[in-house]
Amino acid sequence: MLHGRLGLEKARIPHADRHGLVWLDRGRLEVEDGCLRFVTAGGGDLAPGDYQIPHQSISIVLLGPGSSVTHDALRLLARHGCALAAIGTGAVRFYTAPPLMPDTSAIARNQVRLWSSPQKRMDVARAMYALRFGEIVRTRDIEVLRGQEGARIKRAYVLAAERHGIRWSGRNYDRASPEAGDLANQAINHAGSAMTAAASVAVASVGAIPQLGFVHEDSGQSFVLDIADLYRHDVLLDIAFGAVKTAKGEPIERVVRRHAAQLFRQREVISGMIDRIKQLLAPDAQAD
Repeated sequence: MLHGRLGLEKARIPHADRHGLVWLDRGRLEVEDGCLRFVTAGGGDLAPGDYQIPHQSISIVLLGPGSSVTHDALRLLARHGCALAAIGTGAVRFYTAPPLMPDTSAIARNQVRLWSSPQKRMDVARAMYALRFGEIVRTRDIEVLRGQEGARIKRAYVLAAERHGIRWSGRNYDRASPEAGDLANQAINHAGSAMTAAASVAVASVGAIPQLGFVHEDSGQSFVLDIADLYRHDVLLDIAFGAVKTAKGEPIERVVRRHAAQLFRQREVISGMIDRIKQLLAPDAQAD
């Protein structure tokens, strides 16, 4: 009686990690007999085949290039509280995600509670700094905190360049002409875009509010930028300087995207971001 309904006769795509992220590309996401399936001719990470997706127990489907999705699939995902995001290869770009309606609003409500209190907002900002640099700062002035962060990042640039054997003459970024800098500065810009995309996936997957940041304020993606910055001093710089080291004349943006996609998987970056969001915004975080 359950044959087909549970998809036991078909191959299942396992969770990509402990948070139930499933990565799909170059195929069609659809519904058959009430079950979610992904049909691909191959060419991506999956071999050609018809794969069953365990939508009842996963958090988010990451749909990469060359893919399409049916209305029935969207409806089924929404019914079961499973998020869907359209991403670039390896989540180095985040294009869109339908609003997630999770089973609980606990994280979003606690984010608002923490954000709306100046004291608790600063507590979260200081906790973010501690996660990045492994120390608790004494200051409760956000501008002082940002200044300390800037000094640490400058030192991180120097150390990362030495680690990868890249010549470094300082950060030089012109918003009006982002390609004007040297190769290392261009790579940092592109790696920053990739890291922001990964953070967007993590924020969407937990149903947090992108606009309510604790360090960043003005951007509509302020909280996304907060989470991306947790990885700026290590993973982002490894992506950027590692790409410069291996570019060999290839367009640096392409090399950065490929390198970022590889490190995101190897270091479980998105999973780590989800853990840190929960650590910062869980209902018992920053408790009275």
